[in-house]
Amino acid sequence: MKAIIAAMVLTATQAGAEVLTGPQISQALTARLLGYDNGAQQEFKADGRTLYQTDKPEWGRWRIEGDQYCSQWPPSDRWTCYGITREGPAIGFVSGDGSVTLGRYIDPQ
Repeated sequence: MKAIIAAMVLTATQAGAEVLTGPQISQALTARLLGYDNGAQQEFKADGRTLYQTDKPEWGRWRIEGDQYCSQWPPSDRWTCYGITREGPAIGFVSGDGSVTLGRYIDPQ
């Protein structure tokens, strides 16, 4: 796992994105709204709930584990974790295989 995170950090750094630590992830996501290229929006509530909106709303949970963002979507009880990068208004969710999903702030602070 450490090798995957190290590779992710190297890749993100090479691309010019800042790799966020746990406290930085919390600050970047808590009480924020992101929009994705597919038209979806995701809100990260301070109480650990997250709302992903496309055609229908989906409620899940989110938390920080070490330097990763983790989410859980019912009916599954499984948590999936991602490294987080930031480049300007773009937040990157980096999966274990290195793929990145980008969201952009809808409510810049």
